[in-house]
Amino acid sequence: MKIFKALLSITLTLVLLWALQTQFGPIPPIGKFLNPGTGFWQNAESKNLKAQEELKLDGLREQVIIKYDDNHIPHIFAKNEHDLYYAQGYVTATDRLWQMDIQTRSAAGRLAEVIGPQVLEVDRYHRRMGMVYGAENTLRGMMKDPQIRIAVQAYTDGINQYIKNLDVRSYPIEYKLLNYKPELWKPLNCALLLKLMSETLAGGSDDMEMTATLNKFGAAVTNELFPDQPFQKEPIIPAGTTWNFKPLPVPKPSPSFKAQMMGSNKPTSKLEGIGSNNWAVSGNKTASGYPILANDPHLHLTFPSIWYQVQLTAPGVNVYGVSLPGSPNVIIGYNEKISWGVTNVDADVLDWYHIKFKDANKNEYWHNNRWNKTTRRTEVIKVKGQPDVTEQVIYTHIGPVVYEDSTKKVRNYPANVPTGTALRWIAHDESDDLKTFYLLNRSKNYNDYRKALTYYTAPAQNFIFASSQNDIAITPNGKIPLKYKEQGKFILDGTDPANDWQGWIPADQNPTVKNPARGYVSSANQESTDNTYPYYINWQFGPYQRGTRINNRLAAMNKITVDSMRLLQTDNYSISARDILPTLIKYIDPTKLDDNQLLALKLLKQWDLRYDANSEGATLFNDWWLKIYDMIWKDDFGNPNGLRWPTRDKTVQLILQQPNSKWFDIKRTPSVETCADIVNSTFTVAVDELTGKYGKPGKAWEWGTTRPTEIEHLASIAGFGSGKFVSGGSGGVINAISGGNGPSWRMVVEMGPQVKGYGLYPGGQSGNPGSFYYTNMLQTWKDGKLNELLFLKSAGESSGRIKSSLTLNK
Repeated sequence: MKIFKALLSITLTLVLLWALQTQFGPIPPIGKFLNPGTGFWQNAESKNLKAQEELKLDGLREQVIIKYDDNHIPHIFAKNEHDLYYAQGYVTATDRLWQMDIQTRSAAGRLAEVIGPQVLEVDRYHRRMGMVYGAENTLRGMMKDPQIRIAVQAYTDGINQYIKNLDVRSYPIEYKLLNYKPELWKPLNCALLLKLMSETLAGGSDDMEMTATLNKFGAAVTNELFPDQPFQKEPIIPAGTTWNFKPLPVPKPSPSFKAQMMGSNKPTSKLEGIGSNNWAVSGNKTASGYPILANDPHLHLTFPSIWYQVQLTAPGVNVYGVSLPGSPNVIIGYNEKISWGVTNVDADVLDWYHIKFKDANKNEYWHNNRWNKTTRRTEVIKVKGQPDVTEQVIYTHIGPVVYEDSTKKVRNYPANVPTGTALRWIAHDESDDLKTFYLLNRSKNYNDYRKALTYYTAPAQNFIFASSQNDIAITPNGKIPLKYKEQGKFILDGTDPANDWQGWIPADQNPTVKNPARGYVSSANQESTDNTYPYYINWQFGPYQRGTRINNRLAAMNKITVDSMRLLQTDNYSISARDILPTLIKYIDPTKLDDNQLLALKLLKQWDLRYDANSEGATLFNDWWLKIYDMIWKDDFGNPNGLRWPTRDKTVQLILQQPNSKWFDIKRTPSVETCADIVNSTFTVAVDELTGKYGKPGKAWEWGTTRPTEIEHLASIAGFGSGKFVSGGSGGVINAISGGNGPSWRMVVEMGPQVKGYGLYPGGQSGNPGSFYYTNMLQTWKDGKLNELLFLKSAGESSGRIKSSLTLNK
């Protein structure tokens, strides 16, 4: 018996030891994870860092001094550009290594090798979309530029020096959870990060839905419901701006496009996008007499933030702002002479083309009246715990055929990619986008700013500018294809060469305005210009509401200060509600309402039209509007992802101008409904649903309570996010916090003899959930406040905000 017990004990111990070192599905080996010497315990960090520290690093040419301030923001002082970017790569990796790794893995289609088969379709999509192909082309363009080659290679070397110095104990916690180790960085990763931003801001398409809509309803109805010009306008470049250039000839619509619009041929087979705001006011409108610039790009909010704050100082450059972890330079920021920021243009730089193959082998395709050879690119996807998956992607002169047929499109991922079509996407082109930011970091005036923009390709951005010379400007900028009107609105016929992109809008003819008489420039993703601009950029842009609110406020403001700009960034007033609510209320018949519905109607009449956290009216209006929109369009357009639903702008136009339009009629009922019928029925449903969920109209209806905000970990790891919290804001207001998106970086810069910057993002510098600096700026962001940014002139400058110093020696 004793021998049996001993053998059982030994067996159980061996089984336990095996289990502790073995990974079961997504669960890491428990023994490794709990190991007190190398496991997650080692990821706890003290708030108090060493006051002075020195490191010897291979690859440096001279000494670099890095000062960390009270928000753990590095201020890097180097004696040459190589060391500047080497140090930037090194310190970024110390705080954000896993983020840099997982983001570039996502772009490269390499998630499955560390996560498993559950993300295989994401990898297949990114490989077949040509993300790596585009990154390789971009890297080739960057490496041709001597300055950018030095920056990229030095940045890469700095990251790798940090990785080489890591041991298992010091791995970021996500590596321990996923049970893999860091790999050395490659210059290609810097380009992959840029492709990821192109996918986020210029990788969407509704060509398939628009084509299906055209095929079902015909050109007349499609043009009625999806016009090229919105009903309500507030162009970024002020209406009436003179274009001081001779435009290139605009391509004529192709015969196949004309036939498509006439309905004689049919190719085989959106919600409002991510928003951002920026503006700059001239010195004649500010209290200081110098321009003030503000920018708050709205992107998906995550821990860690998409941005990383840094100051970069070397001979010829002293710049502060935010960088993209994994890429050198400052992307949004300021120096002693200028400041700049960006919002998305939404230029149409992604088109789908139906391909006519010669036969099932798909080795040839018809274009320009002859058969052309295809090529194939082999993509090998490693899958954790399973055999490799090999993809053979067909390429035409247009680009990759993302999914050859429906059988290749497993689980229909993603829904908006039409099968049998080739992708023409600006992100595939050779480019040198980093040169733009390299030059902006060093710019001193308007001419420098304009020169920097000529190097930028994608995703097209509204670059806003202010200088201490009292200049302000804005330029919707990027490499924008020369197209005929509406080209790319629908899937194009790939056999017709007239549908190919016919060149580019010259960089110096991108729309721009400098020092307009009104004293300010701004953008909020709305249309770039009025109808006088000679080139076609896109048929749809962001709605006009945020831009209108910004311009209305700036026009009315004088003696503007940094604080008044801060308050404008957090403005929750709804232009949408201002436009439509009086008409909606006019249609309500109060004699048919019960007590709760009457109370709700009174609440709406008293609402101040703001999406503040404590607003009850915002909750009711939002739910009511969604029901109105759904009831109008679902009857004819079915569920989303089939046909493209008309925009909010078009819906508002019908309500205000055509209350008896046929689109209000619900076909499944015997009566003929009008706008008034839709408004009344949806109001009672909205009130009844809210009452059933939250009780009678009152505090429980408050916007922040019914629509709480949450910032999740980048990998949605439970416990590593913010948890739910109350917040104001909505997608249609300046403070566009909605559905996990929001102001990813708020910045206000006052130019002058002594430039002053203010800014923060919701989170912290560190990507380590065990660090104080993981979330230390979140509460300030929630409160709508800004941190004053520490802009040092030299490494020896004294400041009580400097908490530690790191010296890097060669």
